[in-house]
Amino acid sequence: MSKKHIHFELRGDQQDVALIRLTRGAKRNALNDGLILALRDLFEKMPSSVRAAVIDGEGEHFCAGLDLSELQERDAGQGVFHSRMWHAALECVQYGPVPVIAALHGAVVGGGLELASACHIRVADDTTFYALPEGTRGIFVGGGGAVRIPRLIGVARMTDMMLTGRVYNAVDGERIGLAQYLVPQGTALDKALELATRIATNAPMTNYALTHVLPRIADQPADQGFMTEAMMAAIAQAAPEAKERVRAFLEGRAAKVQKS
Repeated sequence: MSKKHIHFELRGDQQDVALIRLTRGAKRNALNDGLILALRDLFEKMPSSVRAAVIDGEGEHFCAGLDLSELQERDAGQGVFHSRMWHAALECVQYGPVPVIAALHGAVVGGGLELASACHIRVADDTTFYALPEGTRGIFVGGGGAVRIPRLIGVARMTDMMLTGRVYNAVDGERIGLAQYLVPQGTALDKALELATRIATNAPMTNYALTHVLPRIADQPADQGFMTEAMMAAIAQAAPEAKERVRAFLEGRAAKVQKS
């Protein structure tokens, strides 16, 4: 299935991994409202067979940010509503039905970094670079970056990126937390699909707890977090699939953790 500037396909024998590709390669996959709304629609209507998703970008870049050629003049009220539309769309990525892995290469800039930060795992190849040029262009992040990016790298580093236009390369980006995996050039998608295939075999309730509940626990005071954790642990352990997996481990039918 393809929409304008976005391609969707199912991978795996069970059709349980969704590959979502930005296809505005000629524009370095710069984001416009149509593309953001297409992402929202895909995650809202994800096929029930899907257990994990991968987002990547066509061509040499993951996403070079907001398409400034389509930037419209808005008054303050219109600007708020426009930003909130982006928030709602990227909420569908972060708090959608499945874990999402971003396969990064080339530019991960501005809105592209906001999109990547809404994903749960980020795999970068050696060509990846990160920047937030909004500060030097007289604007401010509006797609959730002010919330999500500091949680990855801290307020001070994001402030530096926006005040100075600092660009992080792939190695330094992985070091500060913009990606969890760093792989050779041209292999980010393969690694992301490998991870998605592995994640798709997890118990659905465990994946849900990790993508929906864990981030909220991190935002709670400790006493509330402990209580939320206890309730989520009880719910997950009560699922029939969880009981079978524990039984398989105790009976020696499941693989033990090995040193990698």
